[in-house]
Amino acid sequence: MKSYIDTKTKLSMGLDPFLPFASVSAENSKSFQVGFEKEFASMILSASGWRKVFVSSGYEEDASESIGEVNAALAVYIAESFATYIKEATGKASPRIVIGLDARPTGTEIGQILLQVLAHRDISLEYVFISAAPEIMAYAREKDGFVYVSASHNPVGHNGIKFGLNDGGVIPGAESAKLTALFKDLCTREDAFSKAVELYESAQKTNIAALFSAVAKNKEKALASYESFTKEVISGETEASKQDTFLDLLGKSAKKTALSILVDMNGSARTISIDKSFISKLGFGFHAFNDSVRDIVHAIIPEPENLVHCAKKMEEMQKAGDSSVVLGYMPDCDGDRGNIVYWDSKKKKAGILEAQEVFALSVLSELAFTALRHKAFTKEAIEKLSIGIAVNDPTSMRIEELADAFGARVFRAEVGEANVVNLARAKREEGFLVPILGEGSNGGNITHPAAVRDPLNTLFALLKLLSLRGTKDEPGLFKLWLSLSGQEAAYKDDFDLVDIINTLPQFTTTGVSEERALLDIKTLDHAVLKKRYQSIFYAQWNEKKMALKEKWGIASWRAVANKGMEQKEAIADFSLSEKGGLKIIFSSAQKKDIAFIWMRGSGTEPVFRVMSDVKGSDVKAKEMEKELLAWHSQMILLSDAED
Repeated sequence: MKSYIDTKTKLSMGLDPFLPFASVSAENSKSFQVGFEKEFASMILSASGWRKVFVSSGYEEDASESIGEVNAALAVYIAESFATYIKEATGKASPRIVIGLDARPTGTEIGQILLQVLAHRDISLEYVFISAAPEIMAYAREKDGFVYVSASHNPVGHNGIKFGLNDGGVIPGAESAKLTALFKDLCTREDAFSKAVELYESAQKTNIAALFSAVAKNKEKALASYESFTKEVISGETEASKQDTFLDLLGKSAKKTALSILVDMNGSARTISIDKSFISKLGFGFHAFNDSVRDIVHAIIPEPENLVHCAKKMEEMQKAGDSSVVLGYMPDCDGDRGNIVYWDSKKKKAGILEAQEVFALSVLSELAFTALRHKAFTKEAIEKLSIGIAVNDPTSMRIEELADAFGARVFRAEVGEANVVNLARAKREEGFLVPILGEGSNGGNITHPAAVRDPLNTLFALLKLLSLRGTKDEPGLFKLWLSLSGQEAAYKDDFDLVDIINTLPQFTTTGVSEERALLDIKTLDHAVLKKRYQSIFYAQWNEKKMALKEKWGIASWRAVANKGMEQKEAIADFSLSEKGGLKIIFSSAQKKDIAFIWMRGSGTEPVFRVMSDVKGSDVKAKEMEKELLAWHSQMILLSDAED
């Protein structure tokens, strides 16, 4: 048996022959069919990606490589359905597709099955093996599409698939529905498991050795493409000479400030991406740890409970005398998210930004940068640019306050990267300039023309805030923000990130990974659940409204539904939101929105998410956020108990 070794990582990319169904026989095929039906039923099939626990043990924290026979059969049908879809979508007999993996161990076996079946279907393939999601999506802009094996921030035993064409993002909802229908048709046929085995055995006749041999060359092309695209995104310029001029400006600032970046790679796909070379070439210091690919040493999701490792390392380096290390990040396994750690110069310790704060800072930076590029330095001048921001429905209302200072509009979509990306595209077609979009609830920003989250874009949004300090003719980004928001007195020449954070609109928001943000719900029909919730809410509102007004200043409410790209205001029937987002916005007697509560069943995880967002960050605001969320959760659980 031959093993194909990746020259960059020294990991096995596949085997010759690879026999995932060697243990299947006529005698045991029916038992495998039963297991196949069970595992197919466990799959989450959303526009943002298809996911399940893929490791053969079924234990979500298992870091083993084996996916087992049943999951191998699912991978066969994933490839077969995409082959049919991409040929129909492109009208090409042999479309060009890039295939890559995040750093999960099960990706190797899934990847080889995809290669084998897609090659058999006469798809022109380029394999890049382990690759960061923004990297493969940037490279796929030169092809017809991509297939990316990843479960994003889910635990290591999970895996899944993201599909895309050549627009730099995942396929939109309507197209995703077509692909999902093809997959379901294959998986629900009679004897689906044995037919998958037959399909794979037929596909094995196609030799794929050349695909493994070309990985090193393809990886270098993908990295070059990604770096070129990153320059465009960060600078906002399409001409290479203008990109270089802007990056030189950042580089001069880097040399002047001697600023260094710290990264907890946690074994992610970004360990072998452009991070180190790109950041270092600009003149910023770069330090990484847990930087061996697949060295996944702690939980994957880049939320505060996992950013503590980066914070601890930063404090150790500062204590050892390296005062340059003031910014850090930790990506998730596929490297499209990465929230921020910073050095708090006032408290002399590392601070961890909440996801909503990360997104708010990115929005502040890109709005100010857009104004700067258009030489618009007053609210009236900026309003003429017709700037829009696309966000998901649980993004904090602090974004509206930020946008208002710049005269920008905020548009909201249902949770899901594809929903937000497509809403931004729709608004551009209407004439809006949309420089930034994203899901504030998880901190990931998407800077146009990118169509996927990228921690480098987040990092450089902060670096632009810190580096572009203005000239005698133009204000710096921070100074422009202070002028527009009426906070001129907060400016000082030696400002740092803490000073910028302190000027953000103050809100208290439930963290997406907090235990109290997740509910275990039995009701499968969420429209029914929300209809029951409406009755309970009406009754309890009538009981509590006087107390709510006296204690929190809540005078009125309205319900808002988000489904896909559509937002419906002041709905009278809560069930209209179906499986989408449902939000109750609370307003003061002065008709100012001061808080909201929100709910939605996850499309990528078997959980029901809830949150509360409250204006203010003092003790009273924190108490209000907790009380509103507890009330909200109690009403949802009462609604679920009726099932």
